[in-house]
Amino acid sequence: MDFFWRQSAYRGIALWVALSALMVLVSSGTGAMAGTLEEVRKRGMLRCGVSEGLPGFSAQDKDKRWQGFDVDFCRALAAPVFDDPEKIEFVPLSATSRFGALARNEIDVLSRNTTWTLERDVVRDLEFLGVSYYDGQGFMTRRSHGLSSALQMAGVTVCVLAGTTSETNAKRFLAANKQEVAVKSFDGRDDLLKAYDAGQCGAYSADRSGLASNRQRLRKPDDHMLLPEVISKEPLGPVVRQGDPQWADVGRWVLNLLVNAEEVGWTKAAAASGSGEPPLSVSKEISDKLGLDPDWPVAVVKAVGNYGEIFDRNVGSNSPLDLPRGVNALWTRGGILYAPPMR
Repeated sequence: MDFFWRQSAYRGIALWVALSALMVLVSSGTGAMAGTLEEVRKRGMLRCGVSEGLPGFSAQDKDKRWQGFDVDFCRALAAPVFDDPEKIEFVPLSATSRFGALARNEIDVLSRNTTWTLERDVVRDLEFLGVSYYDGQGFMTRRSHGLSSALQMAGVTVCVLAGTTSETNAKRFLAANKQEVAVKSFDGRDDLLKAYDAGQCGAYSADRSGLASNRQRLRKPDDHMLLPEVISKEPLGPVVRQGDPQWADVGRWVLNLLVNAEEVGWTKAAAASGSGEPPLSVSKEISDKLGLDPDWPVAVVKAVGNYGEIFDRNVGSNSPLDLPRGVNALWTRGGILYAPPMR
C-alpha cells in the first residue's frame, strides 16, 4: 500500500511540475506578445506604416518630410512614448503589403487610410483603434465624358486598386445596377493613376477622400470630377496587431484624446504655452497602466494639436484638398465624430 501511495504522490508532483512549467510558458508567451511599447522604446523609434503617397493623408513634401492626416497620428503616438514626435520611421506600404508588414512585426502601427471591416478585425487578427475618418466610396471621371451619375457608365472601364474594399464594392455596385463595365485592378496606386490619366480607364473608383487627393496628382486636375454617388461606408482608422492590449489602449486613447481635445477647445498653441491647468488630464494610476507619464495628453496636443487642427491643415479648409468636415464634424456640430470621455 505504501508503495502505491508513493507512486501516486510522485505522479501528482510530476503533474504539478508540468502544469507549472506550462503556465510559465503561456505567461511568457503572453508577455512577449504584450511588449510592443517596450520594444518601441528599446528601439528608440516608432515604425509607422503609411501609404506610398496620398497627398493630404501621407506623402513626402519637397524636403522629403512626411506630412498628412495619417502621418500626424503617427506623430501623436510617438509624442507620449518618447516625448518627441519625430522619433518615427515611416514605412511606405501598398494596399496589398500593409497587413503582411503588420503581421510580420515590420511596423508597430498601420496608419494608412484603412477600412475597418468584420473580416479584417476577426480573420486577419487586426486591432482597429477607432475611426479617424468617416469616408465612403465614389467614382471619378473626366468632365468631357459628360457623365452626371455612376448609373451612366455602361461600357466604361473602371480602374480600382487591388487588395482594397474598393475593388469588391465597385464590382458589387455596378453588377447590382446592371452597369456592364470592365473593372481593371492595379497593384500600385502610381500605375493606376498613370493608366487613368492616359485614358485607359474611363473612371476611377476609391474612397472619396482618396479620389480628391489623387485628383491633385493628375496632369489637369480640373478636367476631372467626382460623381455624386456614395456607394459604401468606409470607416478609416489606425491599426495594430491583436494580442497586445496595452499597446492597443495607448493608440486608442491617443486617438480619443485628439477628438476630446477639439471638443473642449484645447489647441496646439495652448498646450505649447504651458500656462494654466490642461483641460484634459489623466491620473497617475491610469497613466501607469498605459505605461506613459501622467502628462502624456499635453505631449500629444503640443505635438500635433487637436483633431480639428489636424483635419483642417491636411485635408480641410487650410489645405489644397479643401474637403468639408461633413460627418467628420464633432457630434456637437452636426457630425458623427464622438469619442469616449477621458474619465
